[in-house]
Amino acid sequence: MKDINTSTNEEKEELQLEGKHSVLEALRAGSPIERLFVLQKSGDSQIQSILREAKKHSAPVDFVTKERLDQLSEEGHHQGVIAKLSAFEYATVDDILNNAKEKNEPPYIYILDGILDPHNLGAIIRTANMSGAHGVIIPKRRAVGLTSTVVAASAGAIHYTPVVRVTNISDTIKKLKDEGLWFVCADMDGTVMYDLNLTGPIGLVIGSEGEGVSRLVKENCDMIASIPTKGDIDSLNASVAAGVLGFEIVRQRANKK
Repeated sequence: MKDINTSTNEEKEELQLEGKHSVLEALRAGSPIERLFVLQKSGDSQIQSILREAKKHSAPVDFVTKERLDQLSEEGHHQGVIAKLSAFEYATVDDILNNAKEKNEPPYIYILDGILDPHNLGAIIRTANMSGAHGVIIPKRRAVGLTSTVVAASAGAIHYTPVVRVTNISDTIKKLKDEGLWFVCADMDGTVMYDLNLTGPIGLVIGSEGEGVSRLVKENCDMIASIPTKGDIDSLNASVAAGVLGFEIVRQRANKK
């Protein structure tokens, strides 16, 4: 395999997670918890589960007052628990390809061209995980990175789905083509997705919320897919489009077996 690392796992994001579900999923996935802040004397069953997981992973716990949690909270809905992650590491492109190889599956990758809304990014990572994608690639510039909001919106998927951050999306697509991948991007003016062959090693490219897929990235794609709609507005939310096209890929792959 050629070396196509366009991101290194030395890149890290400091994160603070809030809310019972986000913290519990991070613990279960073995994410590096630096410290937990938990509401003192809480009898909440989910917080008790969090404490059991924290003990399993030797995560340090501070029992604090609600006032202290309110002070620490960045989002205002801590639900009695806040976790500080020592570092959240980005993966590499080779990590994604190795993930596919280990599963003995043709690579299936989401490439996001300028997603700005952290809720959309989190939702797409969740969809990527549920649809069996081997990883997600995002750009370093003019796009949202991995934030606490993204982690929460992913509903735990971020802990299982490799996310790579690259300098240039078009260059990454070209290098992945050398590995045998085909690329399809979402665009209203494309061919109806049902009429395209979306099986085999594939990268699904989703554009930004306002501008869609950029011209240069679109030119590097092999196929342009449109989603048939019947409504009165002209486009779908980026995360919804990612879900619809992503599961069309799942359907076609299943039918080919």
